[in-house]
Amino acid sequence: MSQNLVLMLLGGLMLGISAFSTEYVNYVKEGFRPFLIAAGAIIVLIGAIGLVQDLRGPSAEHGHHHRGPRVAWLLCLPAFVVLMIAPPALGSFAASRTEAPPPIRPPDVIEALDPVKAAKGAKPIDLPLGEYTYRSWEKGGKSLAGKTLRLVGFVTPSKKTNRWYVTRMHMNCCAADAFAIKVAVLGVPQPAADSWIEVTGTPIKIKPDQIPQITAASVRPVAQPEFPYE
Repeated sequence: MSQNLVLMLLGGLMLGISAFSTEYVNYVKEGFRPFLIAAGAIIVLIGAIGLVQDLRGPSAEHGHHHRGPRVAWLLCLPAFVVLMIAPPALGSFAASRTEAPPPIRPPDVIEALDPVKAAKGAKPIDLPLGEYTYRSWEKGGKSLAGKTLRLVGFVTPSKKTNRWYVTRMHMNCCAADAFAIKVAVLGVPQPAADSWIEVTGTPIKIKPDQIPQITAASVRPVAQPEFPYE
């Protein structure tokens, strides 16, 4: 019986974080949601079928009933840990492990920024950190030159003086393969580490082997996005 209860608990936990919340995006990409829901439902169903069979008692066909080992209940510990202390999305601790440029592959064709948004006097142009990065590398940041840009991410301290990073984590599949996309922020004091902020400023010309930089005109706090990864 214990094994079936554990299965139902684990399946219910998977359903809870994928079907009824967006917590699952802290661990996998949002496109995996249907698969998580299906897997959770199947696990719950298997556990429920086994539990019903246990409650009916041993059949004459199988003889006496064997109880599962009590140590099986230890399998519940990971589920309780996730329920009580849900791990958050990766933050500055993971991002600060390296200050090397991210392994970003730019698209084959880099299109020009929207000419209306890029017009002089228009509002700042919102860019993902990944796009800001490869545009900074492409032809010395020609497509960004003279533009006012807005970046959103969390704060990561830098080992270098007079700078810190606005950061987003990028994952190909799950949090295990995630890497940090960072843009060095110059000209303003560093907010608290891991706080989510919006940086508005102008780009700095860099070489392709450098971490992108931005001269900040303003920094303001924002709420963590529903989908924190890029």
